[in-house]
Amino acid sequence: MKAVVYSAPEEFTICEVPDPVPAEGKVVVRPTLAGVCGTDLHIHAGGFFAEYPLTPGHEITGEVVSVGPGVEGFRQGQRVVIDNASACGYCPECGRGEPLFCRHFHSLGVNAPGGFAEQVVTRADKCFAADDLPLDVAVLAEPLACAVHGMDVLQLRPGADVVMIGSGTTGLLLAQLVLHGGASRLTVASPSAFKLELARSFGVDRVVQVSRSDPAGTAARLKELSPGGYDVAIDATGASSVVQHLPGLVKDNGTVLVYGMCDEGDRVAWSPYEIFRRQLTVKGSFAQVNCFDRSLAMLRSGRVNGEGLITHRFPLDQYGDALAAVRSDPTCLKAVIAL
Repeated sequence: MKAVVYSAPEEFTICEVPDPVPAEGKVVVRPTLAGVCGTDLHIHAGGFFAEYPLTPGHEITGEVVSVGPGVEGFRQGQRVVIDNASACGYCPECGRGEPLFCRHFHSLGVNAPGGFAEQVVTRADKCFAADDLPLDVAVLAEPLACAVHGMDVLQLRPGADVVMIGSGTTGLLLAQLVLHGGASRLTVASPSAFKLELARSFGVDRVVQVSRSDPAGTAARLKELSPGGYDVAIDATGASSVVQHLPGLVKDNGTVLVYGMCDEGDRVAWSPYEIFRRQLTVKGSFAQVNCFDRSLAMLRSGRVNGEGLITHRFPLDQYGDALAAVRSDPTCLKAVIAL
């Protein structure tokens, strides 16, 4: 089969590799759509605990090819989505009920072969039937699962006034959960007019177009719109220059959520006295574990709308072009590899 294979950061080829064979409890899936996101850019650069050689691709929907011994409930050709993240279940962190911090965290497309390939093998319990969902919806299950985990971390209080900076795919998915999770008002700020229009169509109360090059100006404008401050400020950009200004946007006893993934070497300068005196809460939301059932429930109910999120499609042979679009094409919201 063909697959994208990295030998090292920033060094990949599209080459022939052996077809996977399903061991006991495993399923082989032929990806039909695999999403490309900002995390893949970090993996391309060697970040996000990636291990090489590696076939990336962690947002996967496809069809069952074969199953290993002991697997029941799947048939050849059945459409499924794959939960790429698995915890070992026996390390001290798992024993404390914290699987996201598992010492043996296993993630397809990060430290195990992923979905930018003609076939991928996964644990059967990490496969979820998706025959009832259109492909363009099913492929959003993984990023939405991350948004579900973000809501678990946030523990949003009903009636909260929330501001989010950033309107990428995961930001727009999280925005919809915030709207349905009890916020009295949600303001979304972004440089992109078409993304903000999409946010408005999803029910966001207030959208604000800002300059990417002026994060301080963005913060000042958002503060003017809510002089008393917001209950919650969320970064969905992954830009430390934006994160820097979040504490200044929230009320006393407010919450800052770092949801976008910044570069590992980034640093911000916050006043510890301000956090102490104002009793600010700073939270981070990393990936997800065991959130797929709720993600799929939200997609099936239509409570979360994915219409219009996918803007670019590439064949496997154009994986490099897909990365470039995610990195620098302002018209790209969500890119997928179509196999």
